[in-house]
Amino acid sequence: MWPLYAAGFTTAFGAHGIAANLGGFSTDAVTSLLVLGGLLALYDGAEVLLKPVFGALADRIGARPVLLGGLVAFAAASALYVVADSPGWLWAARLGQGAAASAFSPSASTLVARLNPAAKHGRAFGSYGFYKSIGYTLGPLLGGVLVWGGGLRLLFAVLAVLGAAVTVWAALAVPVVPPLPKARQTVLDLARRLADPAFLAPTAALAAATAALSVGVGFLPVSGRAAGLGTVVTGAVVSVLAACAAVVQPRAGRALDEGRLTTRSGLAVGLSATTAGLACAMLPGLTGVLLGAALIGAGTGLITPLGFAALASSTPQERLGQTMGAAELGRELGDAGGPLLVAAVASLATLTYGFAALGLLIGAGAVVAFAHRRSVPAEPVAGTE
Repeated sequence: MWPLYAAGFTTAFGAHGIAANLGGFSTDAVTSLLVLGGLLALYDGAEVLLKPVFGALADRIGARPVLLGGLVAFAAASALYVVADSPGWLWAARLGQGAAASAFSPSASTLVARLNPAAKHGRAFGSYGFYKSIGYTLGPLLGGVLVWGGGLRLLFAVLAVLGAAVTVWAALAVPVVPPLPKARQTVLDLARRLADPAFLAPTAALAAATAALSVGVGFLPVSGRAAGLGTVVTGAVVSVLAACAAVVQPRAGRALDEGRLTTRSGLAVGLSATTAGLACAMLPGLTGVLLGAALIGAGTGLITPLGFAALASSTPQERLGQTMGAAELGRELGDAGGPLLVAAVASLATLTYGFAALGLLIGAGAVVAFAHRRSVPAEPVAGTE
């Protein structure tokens, strides 16, 4: 499992490490906000388009070859900019990294499910999410130190070495998991499966969690600066958010495996906590941003392992790659849609109303989740009537 955790860390560290430092340390390549937006969108755009494709490929040829191929491509794309070091090649390297992450990210999720029994899915996905959260936390900080010390090329060089090291580690340690035989699937069959509430509910919760996380990372510092807080404090707020998400995920997964938590109740509570965090973010001053960061982090940390465990338990083993790829697509849409919604509302009113709009949307999902949980009759205990 450790190479899979390292793969999750790699994609998170690479995505946020570069994104957080493009604007401030690459003035030769990023000549305007439009160029910066294009470079940021290039990575996410590749993931939106290619994750379902590579997920389906993992079902066809096996998740391990797709994982290894994606890691090799990530290392090669990172090394490309180290060698070329020109603004034009930065675009190619960033696109290559996004395409490569589209391959090894859903493959790693698929292998997490395949290599663990259903009774341990919560713990496995909780640990996987923990190390991704560490990557998200360290990416901007450690990436900034590397770029400050040696420029953007040094950060890309470290990512190339990291990708190569994880490739070798995975090749040596991750066992071969052959693809399972499966019945032929038509487009209509796929549409029916993706429209099933067993897929839609966890995926919608994952998208909501990612949207709130992205908004928290991007806009809570803006609220802090508006309240007169310095950059150290606003940076600490983002760290609190990421730390809460990292701490909660393995505990939530363990509680699910031990039967102390169900996916329905856990997702409902996670959505409620996330909504409460967005409501706290509307409060002025340090108290509001800290409470908002802590609750958003805890809510998303609760939703993420439970959502993936629910998808793994409701999906045929031979279709896991396709499901994980489609779920990752939902998360990417939430990652892009949440900030867009908040920014659009804030441009018409204020940032407070932007937080309120996303909070109302996620809160509606929490209400639906609680209502669905209560409408499901309890299963009879074995031996009783």
